[in-house]
Amino acid sequence: MSSPILLVGIAGWMWGVIAVVGVIFLIILAIIGQYISLWLQAWLSGARVSLPGLVMMRLRKVDPKTIVFNRISAKKAGLDLSTDQLEAHYLAGGRVTNVTRSMIAADKARIDLPWERATAIDLAGRDILDAVKTSVDPKVIDCPHAGSGKGTIDAVAKDGIQLKAKARVTVRTNIARLVGGATEETIVARVGEGIVSAIGSSSTHKEVLENPDAISKAVLSKGLDSGTAYEILSIDIADVDVGTNIGAALQADQAEADLKRFRAEAEKRRAMAVAQEAEYAAEVQKNRALVVLAEAEVPKAMADAFRAGNMGIMDYYRMKNVIADTDMRNTIAGGEAGPEPS
Repeated sequence: MSSPILLVGIAGWMWGVIAVVGVIFLIILAIIGQYISLWLQAWLSGARVSLPGLVMMRLRKVDPKTIVFNRISAKKAGLDLSTDQLEAHYLAGGRVTNVTRSMIAADKARIDLPWERATAIDLAGRDILDAVKTSVDPKVIDCPHAGSGKGTIDAVAKDGIQLKAKARVTVRTNIARLVGGATEETIVARVGEGIVSAIGSSSTHKEVLENPDAISKAVLSKGLDSGTAYEILSIDIADVDVGTNIGAALQADQAEADLKRFRAEAEKRRAMAVAQEAEYAAEVQKNRALVVLAEAEVPKAMADAFRAGNMGIMDYYRMKNVIADTDMRNTIAGGEAGPEPS
C-alpha cells in the first residue's frame, strides 16, 4: 500500500522540479531571445558579436542595437570597429552613430580620420559628421553673417567716401584643427576686419569700385584662417555700394564747431569790452566828482585870500575878465563855457 503512494509522491515532486526548471528556462530563453536576432544579424553580416557580450551590454546600460548596427555599418564599409571601442564611446556620452558615419564618409573621401581623433572631436561637442561633409563639400559663409543685424561691411577710403561691401567666404573643415580651433564666427570677424583695412588703405573709392578683386586678394593673403577649424579657399566680394561722403560730413561738422568756438570767443571779447567801458565810465564820474569838490574849494580859498590881504578887489575883477574872455573864446570855438566863479 505504501509503495504506490510513495511512487506517486516522488513523481509529483519530480514534475514540480521539472516545472520550476522549465519556468527558469523559459525566463532565460525570453531574456536571451531578444538578443538572438541581433546576434544572428551580426553573425550573418560578418561583424560577429558574442551572445553573452550582448547580455553584458544591457547590464552595463549600453544599447546593444546601437552597438551592433554601427559595427555592422563599419564592417560593411571596410572598417573594423570593435564592440569595446563603440561601448567606451557610448558610455562616455558620445554619439556613436555620428562618429561611425563620419569615419565611413572620411574613408570614402580618402581623409585621414582615426577613431581616437573622431571620438575626441565628438566629445568636444563638435558635429564630426557635418565637419567631414564640409571637408568634402566646402560651404559658403556670408560676411557679414545674416544673424548679425548688419547688412554690409562699412569702410571709408582715404578720399573720405564710405563704401558698403558684402563678401562670400568659401571654407572647408580642417579636421586636424577641429579640436580647439575657432569657429566660423571668428572667420567672419577676421574677414570683415580685413575688408575694412583694405578699403581704408585705398587712395580713392574709385580704386575699390574698379577692382574689387584686389580687396579679396589682399584679405586672402593675410592668412585669416590661422588657428581656426576651417581653411579659407576663396573670398569673393559679392557687392560694393557707395555710401555717404564721410570726409565732407566731418569737415562740415568741424566748420560748425569752429564757428561756434569763434562766436563764443567774440562774445567773450564783447563782454570784456562792455565791462571795460563801464569801468571807464565809472572812472570818469569819479574824476568829475573830484573836480566838483576841487571847484567847491575855490570860493573858500578866495575868501581866505581876501581876509588875509593876499588878494585885492582889482585882482578879483581882473580874474573875472580873464574868465569871461575864456568863455567867449570857448563859445566861438564851440566849446562849453567854464564855471562862473562866485
